Formats: sequence, C-alpha cells, structure tokens
Amino acid sequence: MSIWEILAIFAAGVGAGTINTIVGSGTLITFPVLLATGLPPVTATVSNALGLIPGSISGAIGYRRELAGQRRRVLKLGVGAAIGGLTGATLLLALPPTAFETVVPVLVALALVLVILQPRISRAVQHRRERNGTRPRPDGGPALYTGLALASVYGGYFTAAQGIIYLSLMGMLLDDTMQRLNAVKNVLAAVVNSVAALFFLFVADFDWTAVALIAVGSAIGGQIGAKVGRRLSPAFLRAFVVVVGTAAIVQLLLR
Repeated sequence: MSIWEILAIFAAGVGAGTINTIVGSGTLITFPVLLATGLPPVTATVSNALGLIPGSISGAIGYRRELAGQRRRVLKLGVGAAIGGLTGATLLLALPPTAFETVVPVLVALALVLVILQPRISRAVQHRRERNGTRPRPDGGPALYTGLALASVYGGYFTAAQGIIYLSLMGMLLDDTMQRLNAVKNVLAAVVNSVAALFFLFVADFDWTAVALIAVGSAIGGQIGAKVGRRLSPAFLRAFVVVVGTAAIVQLLLR
C-alpha cells in the first residue's frame, strides 16, 4: 500500500466518521476508496465495518448530552439493532454481493421521502392523538422496534445510509427533537457495527492496515461531526439528510 493510498484511506475515515455522526452514509466515502486500493468487495466491506466502530462510538460520546434521559429507549432499541446487525453480517457472507445492493437505492429513497414528510406526518399523528386522548409511546412501540431491527439487518450487511433510515423511522414514531433522535441513531449504529465486526473477526477476511487507518480517522471524524451536528437547526439537519441521501442513491446506482 503506497503512502498516497494510506493518506486517502485515512482522509476517507475522517470524512466518514464526520458524516456518519451527523446523518449517516459515511460508508459511501470509505467503501469506494478501499475498492480503489485493490481490496475485493467483501474484504472492503468487512474492513470498513471494523474500521468504523471507533467513529460510531466517538460520535455517540460526542452526543452524550442529548442522550440524557433516553437510557431505557436506547437499551430496548439496541437489542433489536444487535440482532439485526448479526443477521446482516451473516447474510453478507452467505448471499451473493448483489443480493441486497439491488434494493438499497429503493430503501434509501423511501427513507428520504419519510424524512421530508416527517414534520407533516408528525403533526397529523399529534392531531390524531389529541382527538383520541392518547399519548405517544416513549419507545415507539412494536412498529419502530421492528422497523429498526430490519434496518439493522441492512446495516450489518452494508451500513451505507442506515443512519438515514433510522432517523426517518424514529422521526415518524417518536415525539422528540431531531438532535436527540440523532444521538440515539449514533448509539444504534455503534451497536450494529460492533456486533457485525465481532462476527467478522472470526469468519471473514479483512485488511488490518485499512482497518487501523479508518479507525483512527473515523474516531477523529466522530468528534468533528458531533460538534458540527448539534449546531444545526432541525430544518437544516433534515435538508442535510436529504442531500447526503440523494448523493448516496446516485452513487449506488452508478456503481
């Protein structure tokens, strides 16, 4: 691996850690760079998943203030995320590489539509609750648990844009601020990446140099992303999600 490849992977790690903490889709930065260095697709995917763990943890720590009072919610949703992540990691090694990639753009596009419509949907849900005299469930109920578990299956398989899917689901089913939901998203991403990585350590090939470079870069990026992300207004954060998600769809379709 040349010095330029080393610098490119490290820089991609910083960018991915930053983007993942703010919204998600950082894998769309690191994955193409790893492929460009000559790594096979599955090896690149596994190396990427291992390397992004420190970035996910760093981002979650950076958002620790917004996590206050969400312990029960995080623990409950984290169980589903862990199960989904392990399932996705298993499928990565069991299925052809194109199996999930054919539906990824559709999933991301659907998530973006939900993000755009989230304020209107939330208002409609709130009005319905007021008419019926009901209160929102603090954990989102079975619908959110199931949706996040399925999104985590995809996250354990490829990870790209899983944060966007998380935010769209939580934005519809939880009555909370975007910043607090983003904090939960970072924890769930850390859970999925960690579970998948532990599985990969024993059964898959990976490149330790690439893993180390992305790990250091993403940890730095996680702190940058937390500082930048919490300063964004809900409207700007939602717009940023849409921009990044659209770029993700374009890149996935052109791959």
